[in-house]
Amino acid sequence: MELTLEQLKQFDGSDESKPIYVALKGRIFDVTTGKSFYGPGGSYCMFAGKDASRALAKMSKNDEDVCASLEGLSEKEIGVLNDWEKKFEAKYPVVGSVL
Repeated sequence: MELTLEQLKQFDGSDESKPIYVALKGRIFDVTTGKSFYGPGGSYCMFAGKDASRALAKMSKNDEDVCASLEGLSEKEIGVLNDWEKKFEAKYPVVGSVL
């Protein structure tokens, strides 16, 4: 499955009949089993339906960081992002990619 960033937005947990997706480095993960974290009101709900690569690399929940851009990240931040990617791969299925 391939989705645009615009299409990805509909999988943000606001519609309970749809799964919750978070993209990381262009790959879309189904995080529905982590609904308490990624669903409405959850600690990481701001990442749902979006590519959260930059925010995870920077350990940030700021809106301006919730995007796919890796521009200007330090080596350490890229390492943090790679660690997050491993955690996601271990916990959640990859269901597609962002166009």
